[in-house]
Amino acid sequence: MWPHQLQVLDLAADDRLEMVCRHCGHLHYVTAADLLARPGGQRDYLDQIEKRTRCRARGCGGPVRMALIRVRKTSGFIGGIA
Repeated sequence: MWPHQLQVLDLAADDRLEMVCRHCGHLHYVTAADLLARPGGQRDYLDQIEKRTRCRARGCGGPVRMALIRVRKTSGFIGGIA
């Protein structure tokens, strides 16, 4: 899985991580720059961050599911079978 292989240092500063609470569905975003600013956060793998992060909704504090949001353009395959 990708969270076990990526560290915070592997992300660009403008990459965003989507955090969705597994209990209440609350959604918030964290940027890679925010994670780099944390003490000792540079060497953390993304799965470690997901395990430590808790929901920010008032009174919830449940575990979150993390998704990497890419804002870069992606190009599709151009061509085909003749």
